[in-house]
Amino acid sequence: IRLKGETTERSFILLGFGNAPELDSLLFLMFLSIYIVTITGNTFIIVLMVANPHLHTPMYFFLGNLACLEICYSSNILPKMLLSYLGGDRSISVNRCFTQYYFFGCLAAAECYLLAVMSYDRYLAVCKPLHYPSRMNGKLCLQLGAASWISGFLSNSILTFLISDLDFCGPNEIEHFFCDSFPIIKLSCSDTHKHCLNVVHLVYFRHLVLVIVLIPFILIAASYIQIIHTILQMPSAEGRRKAFFTCIAHLVVVTLFYCTTGLIHLKPKSSLLPNSSKMVAFSYIVVTPMLNPIIYSLRNKVKHALRKIFGRRQFFIPPTRK
Repeated sequence: IRLKGETTERSFILLGFGNAPELDSLLFLMFLSIYIVTITGNTFIIVLMVANPHLHTPMYFFLGNLACLEICYSSNILPKMLLSYLGGDRSISVNRCFTQYYFFGCLAAAECYLLAVMSYDRYLAVCKPLHYPSRMNGKLCLQLGAASWISGFLSNSILTFLISDLDFCGPNEIEHFFCDSFPIIKLSCSDTHKHCLNVVHLVYFRHLVLVIVLIPFILIAASYIQIIHTILQMPSAEGRRKAFFTCIAHLVVVTLFYCTTGLIHLKPKSSLLPNSSKMVAFSYIVVTPMLNPIIYSLRNKVKHALRKIFGRRQFFIPPTRK
């Protein structure tokens, strides 16, 4: 008699992007380059935020949090992918798989909340500029940042506990490049327990998506509707341009994140082919964390800070003297 939660399969096999050993070296170099760019870019953003006093503002405080989150996000999944393509071992222990899924869900939820907080910050800055310094003070920034992280890490706890309580004794191949909930549940060998968990998972998952994805998205959309309305009411073209460019980087990041996560979480799983699902997940798990520091580095204040730290003549083409 097997006890509840016991498993005879002590590891899973992550199939990744197919069984093509001749492509392993190419995939390893590609993912390694992406990981290095992601870690370097986001670490650089954090160092820049801390080192430059001109960037000690609420917006850049939240940007530093986002950069830290992206480092954790990528480091949760990419190192295992790199090892699998380097050594050919695609196995992952059951406990490590559950741990990876837990942190993946928590960090994704924290990013949703943090993007909503950043949109609220932009709403106050553009629509309530006179009240902005008093409302978005240091204490509130710390509270909103902490709430985003804590809420994210609490949101995936119940579902991870339910999945970890499953029995696994049959097939152990996961049709994905990381441990996700639906592929893991399909491998459970306890029919009764699996059926009950599937019902709980679907109900809980839909409510989780509502709280984590839809509600922050609605808050972001409402903030930007007010921001756009305020910008259009500004009499000065220069004022409209400045107000717009304070929000454009965040708006691009939000669009990239929600366009991909929406495809994964809001569409029925049966409507997405495994390869399509993997490519969409790849875009927001791997590509988006790499692009975020690049997008934010285009801001004028960040470029100015870069010039001050590294020197204009060394890294930038000096102006032509007549």
